[in-house]
Formats: sequence, C-alpha cells, structure tokens
Amino acid sequence: MSKLVIPENYKSNEDLYRTQLLIKEIKDYFQINLANNLNLKRVSAPLFVSETSGLNDNLNGVEKPVTFDLPEAHNAEMEIVHSLAKWKRYALEEYNFKTHEGLYTDMNAIRRCEEPDNTHSFYVDQWDWELIMNEEDRNVDYLKQIVETIYRTMKSLDEYLCTLIPTRQKLLKDQIRFMTSEELLQKYPGKNDKERERLAVKEYGAVFLMQIGKVLSNGEKHDLRAPDYDDWELNGDILVYNPVLDDVLELSSMGIRVNPERLNEQLKQTDNLDRLKFDYHRMLIDGKLPQTIGGGIGQSRLCMFFLQKAHIGEVQVSYWPDEQRKALANKGIKLL
Repeated sequence: MSKLVIPENYKSNEDLYRTQLLIKEIKDYFQINLANNLNLKRVSAPLFVSETSGLNDNLNGVEKPVTFDLPEAHNAEMEIVHSLAKWKRYALEEYNFKTHEGLYTDMNAIRRCEEPDNTHSFYVDQWDWELIMNEEDRNVDYLKQIVETIYRTMKSLDEYLCTLIPTRQKLLKDQIRFMTSEELLQKYPGKNDKERERLAVKEYGAVFLMQIGKVLSNGEKHDLRAPDYDDWELNGDILVYNPVLDDVLELSSMGIRVNPERLNEQLKQTDNLDRLKFDYHRMLIDGKLPQTIGGGIGQSRLCMFFLQKAHIGEVQVSYWPDEQRKALANKGIKLL
C-alpha cells in the first residue's frame, strides 16, 4: 500500500454536501479571477489525442498513457491526455489569439502509473492555461511577474473563503519566495529533493521553485521534466506548506515554453531527437507556433489545500485501493 499520512485526531466533515458546495465556490471564484488577472478566455479541450500527433504530455518521460484504438480512424492509436501542455500552444495559433492573450480550460486526465496517496490520484483535474508572449518576455523577470499574479489570485481566494467560513484562518503568506533548484540544494545539503522542498515551505510558507529538469551540481536533477514543452531554465513549481499534513504541497507547475533552439538542446540532452518526427515538434521548429508561457493548476489540490482536507479523495471522486479505503475509513476519513 502506498504511504498514507493520517493526522492525529483528524476526521472528515460529516456534511459531505457542504464540502461539495465549497468545492464549487472555490472553483468558480478562482477560475473567474485567474482569467481576469491573466487575460485568459475559456476554451474546450480534448480528452484524448492521436499517438502520432506528439501532442500528449510525456510528463517525466516514463509514464505510459492509457491508450485505445478507433475502428473508424483505421484503428489509429489514441492516448488519454496526461496534460495539455503542448495542445494549448497549438490551440492558441489555431484560434488566432494575440500577444498577451491566452486561454484556460478544464483538463481531465487518467494517469495509470500514479501511486495513489494523500495527494496523488489516478484521476487528475486541473486548469490548464497558456498565454502568448513576446520574445522579449523570455526572461526570469517575466516568469516571476506571472507567478506573482497567480499567487495573488490564490491569496484572494484565501481571503474570500474566510468570509464564507468565519472560523477559518488564512493559510497563505503575503509573499511567495523565489528559489532555483540549485539554491535549494545548497541551502539544505544532505537532504533529498522532497525533504528540501518541505524544509523550504516550512520556512517561507510558499515557494516558487525554479529551473526544474536541469542537472544540478551534485550530478542529479531535482525532478524530471519532459524536454519538449518547458524551458528548464525558465520554469518552476508553486509549492506551499500544508499544515494539515505538515508537508509540502505542489499546487502548480508552469514555465516559459521552449523555442526551437531550446527544444533541440533539451531533446539532444535527453536523447529524444526522434520526437522531431511528430507534427507538433515540426511546427515548433518551423516557427509556426507562438512563443508562450503556461502551466497547470490542480483543481482538487487547490480544494484540498484551502479546505484543509487530509486526503485528496475528500474533494475528488476516483478509484482507491481497498486497503486504502479501509485504513482511511477506520480513522474517520470519508472519500467522495
């Protein structure tokens, strides 16, 4: 059984429908304000894409997507999306969006290789967003500006929930701390990646951890990232301290996307130059896609954090192994 953390004396709220109402409040409030703050328009998104399109997110490069064949498409292989990191950039071009305009969408995915625990599920729901930028915006200052806008939207939600739940205390600090993965390594030597993240958020409350995917001075990577969407020099994760679990919680992964030069470099570094055969990658190399910044923000993760739930299954319907359900039920934790 995957590792479960059950906080001492924690029990789920008996009023499950009250939780559902609050989930709706969180999702409605956040997506409306995020769209306004980043100049995003809502669009519909695919649940699956063709294997040969190259549009699916390869995540860490080792996860196998859920696949099926379509008889009416000459039995072509289709993949349930992992995320929409590449599709969004393609869509912005197709919809003829302009510079500093963007889109967001509800992304639903199945990640069959996930190990379900307090914060991970086979089912993933997130807001995928993408924004067209100028080539001059391709710098760390612009990245930080967008991160601060998203964090400000999260803080606004934090304050809004206090008006709905009078006994609730705000969770987020006023400022988010920016650190590179190398700076994190130097600050907490002798610790593994997750230990370093936990120590950082316990100290600062919220951290945007940058430059994920590149090799650090110890010869390792802080975490794996697919080589063909984020520029590893200009990406990062929004991490917060989660009091109910006394641990780090990732709410968002995002970054400035690769240009043709960075795509070639990162594919070469990871021995993935064969991906250049895909339609998406050829379009990018040929300059037919806009320069963008984008990311994903976990919907259930956001609800779990702001409602201070101990398990993501308290705010999301998914499949959980029987032994997990029993262990949680014995401790008074009710899964939706």
